[in-house]
Parts: sequence; structure tokens; C-alpha cells
Amino acid sequence: MSEETRTSEPQAGPAVSVVGPGDGETIVLGTTHMRVLEDGSHTGHRLAIAESVLAPHTQGPPQHRHSQHDEGFYILSGTVRFTVGDEDYDATTGTLVLVPPGTPHTFANLSGRPAVMLSTFTPDLYVQYFRDLQEVLAGGRPLTPRATVDVMSRYATEPAADLA
Repeated sequence: MSEETRTSEPQAGPAVSVVGPGDGETIVLGTTHMRVLEDGSHTGHRLAIAESVLAPHTQGPPQHRHSQHDEGFYILSGTVRFTVGDEDYDATTGTLVLVPPGTPHTFANLSGRPAVMLSTFTPDLYVQYFRDLQEVLAGGRPLTPRATVDVMSRYATEPAADLA
């Protein structure tokens, strides 16, 4: 085999990540069930992806701002109310909401039906936030707005106090 033949063969690259329908890390936060599809470990921490099922009448986190990451939400089913600053948007199936750093936002499922959304985090900074919230609940402590804000502060996130 010549040198030219050896170098033209396919080269091994990064492993492809495949997460099947029943796979992924599960995080339960009260009435919200999250399935982490990519925690950043396969993307050099550039991107994380999670699927969240919001039960009917689920309130989201306090309105907040991220200083170091973008957050995206693609609605797979149902309707999710996004509050961005003082504006409300009802995002229905097929809607994409992108929230850049510094933008105050929150979300909730105000309807009587479950809502499912796919979330992206670039970089992956925020996945650990959800794990930490689950630990608060597992420790028997309630997930109060104060507890949520305390955990947010570890991940370059702060409440949008000017909108409280």
C-alpha cells in the first residue's frame, strides 16, 4: 500500500452521539420532567440540549438573565407562555424562541394540557443548574424562588430584579 493510499482512507474522528427515545439523563423538577439529550460532553461544552415536559399549569422560574449563554426553546407540542421583559408571547407547536445573553425571560405552561419543548444552551453552562435544583428537592427542601435564585447565581445568571 502506498503512502497516498493510506492517507486517503477515512480517518477516525470524534465519536457520534446517538440518544434514543428512552435514553438520556432524567431530571425531575416538581411538575417538570427534563431529559438531557446532550450535556455538552460530546460538543466540547459548546452546546447542550434538553427535552422538557411541562405539566398543565406549571409555573417556570423567576424572570432572569443569563450573562454567558444563549438559550433556545423549540415547542414540540402544546403552548408555552414566554415573558420577555414586560411582553408575553404564547409559543405554540413549531415555534422557536431564542433568548440572547442579558435578556430577561421566564416561561410557564398556563394551559390545561402538557407542553413539550426542546431547549438548547450555548455553551452548556446551564445543564448543571438543573441538576443542582434536583438536588435541592432530593434534600427535602422546597424549590422556593429564593432557592432557585441562589442556584442560578452559580451559573452566571441573576434574577431580573428590575421586573419583579
